[in-house]
Amino acid sequence: MVPFTWLGPPVKQNIANAGPLALLVPLLDKLDVEKIIDRHLPPNPQQELSHGQVLRMLLAARLCHPTALVNVADWAEKSGAAFFANIPVDKLNDDRLGRALDAFFEHRHSILGSMTAQALQVTDLSLNRLHFDPTDLVFSGAYETSTPRLPQDKSQPFNGDGRLPAAHICHGYTSDRKMIQASQLAVVDNLGAIPVFAHCLDGNRNGHPSIRETFQLAQQHLSFPQTMLMISDRGTCSIEHIARLNKNGYSALCAAQWQEYRSLYENNADRLQWQPASFLSIEQKRRRTTQSALPQESYKLAVLNHELVDPADKKTIPARIIFVHSSADERDSRAHRQKNIAKIKARLEEIQEKFLRGHPQCTIASVTRQVDQLLGNKEAGKYFAWQFVPLTVEEQNALPAPKCGHRRATMRLTFTLDSAAAEAKQRYDGLSVLVTTAPKTQSADLLFSQYKQQNYVEMLHHQWKTPLAVTPVFLKSPSRIEALVCLLQIALQAYQVLERLYRQQVLKEEARAERRMTAERMLRAFQVYGLYIERTPLGNVVHTTKLTERQKQILSRLGFATPEEILRRILEPPPCLKQ
Repeated sequence: MVPFTWLGPPVKQNIANAGPLALLVPLLDKLDVEKIIDRHLPPNPQQELSHGQVLRMLLAARLCHPTALVNVADWAEKSGAAFFANIPVDKLNDDRLGRALDAFFEHRHSILGSMTAQALQVTDLSLNRLHFDPTDLVFSGAYETSTPRLPQDKSQPFNGDGRLPAAHICHGYTSDRKMIQASQLAVVDNLGAIPVFAHCLDGNRNGHPSIRETFQLAQQHLSFPQTMLMISDRGTCSIEHIARLNKNGYSALCAAQWQEYRSLYENNADRLQWQPASFLSIEQKRRRTTQSALPQESYKLAVLNHELVDPADKKTIPARIIFVHSSADERDSRAHRQKNIAKIKARLEEIQEKFLRGHPQCTIASVTRQVDQLLGNKEAGKYFAWQFVPLTVEEQNALPAPKCGHRRATMRLTFTLDSAAAEAKQRYDGLSVLVTTAPKTQSADLLFSQYKQQNYVEMLHHQWKTPLAVTPVFLKSPSRIEALVCLLQIALQAYQVLERLYRQQVLKEEARAERRMTAERMLRAFQVYGLYIERTPLGNVVHTTKLTERQKQILSRLGFATPEEILRRILEPPPCLKQ
């Protein structure tokens, strides 16, 4: 074991389980987190620690073991994080962490942009293709100080950092839970996704302002190449969004609402030329490779040249409409429709019988409410027509004698199913539509394959909310909450950079488990790594312990320094070992 002198206050234990810090400390060094934050938040001479030092420690805590601010100091002592940062744990109280978040809030978008520039340099990636997807972050509590943002003057640039108040924690657009909306912009390829920008919006906002504001902020803080293509889902697609990108020289690829392009499909269905798509999911590739008896699903594409009209200046925008047919969606849509039709029919028959029995509480008004609720806005409900029909005297006499308290029915409920309409609907089963302004040098097949990588951004949301625990957050100040959310964007970025750096070093002929190594598995391999603290008259002496062979392999493949090398750079050797 290699010893180093710790000049901070005495620690309570002799063993510190540094665990994932052995992997995360060199990662945060490589991303230059502390220096980048300090460039935006210059140190205060009256403060012993810079904001960069404090926030780097908070980042390490969230990546290792998400905990409330009040518990960070205790975690830093038990994990040995204080040794790696050379920071006395008594300086990491929740008040100091809160003040660092306040300062971070004033420059949050600028810092995110600078961190992305460093991450792109480390991973050798570009911003040629960006994927966008929003999510919601749910909170508990009253948040009485949270107020809505004022409406944006669209003729003026959208300002970020301290000029933009904290997002309003309020009821969601379609939910009564307290939340904010968080937009995620990411670079995606076959190795996964790297988040490059995040933006928080009021909880009752939807996808259209989300993509508009995120693009405007990202454009100010990131250097977009002229070839940039932005990919997004249905909730963010609009002519305004496509026109906005086009005016700035960028391209769009987004899924559109089918009803907006259905008439275009119907007018051109007979002359569309369908071609098989090369994209196959991992599962479908496996089924083909193993000759599985499970269904082999596929996609077909048909392209239609089209022109969109900018609603602002009425100029036309050359575009392509990519109609997509999925055999799996076709089968599922038909099965789902038939199931719903059968369910509605069975329930209508139950109501019919109940109404004929003449129960005193089964009235025309109550049956009308039941049928309206049953059919609702369901697609299958549109195929049914119903009405009340008076019973003839003969029909009434043919009914069984009413039970005690019941009355003899004078009306009956009838319904019909328009089978022809249901069958006509089948022609749209499995169909969806993409809209793009990408150059025609990029084929529809390539664009579709790139669009299907949108699920990587959804995986980022999962990582954000689970291992990094962006919620629950126990903070009362909306600005501190947003600052912590943006700080956790940096944590998520570091998390994904770690995964990518490893995958970039793996050879194609190596096992699939190595080629698809995840950050979670790597951190699990470092779940146990100890530091031994020896109390001496000259102070605490920290001893590094031996790495496992797997830990050595991971650090070596990543090109990261070992704990011994890191502590040698930070701490002094014991006096007896000095030359």
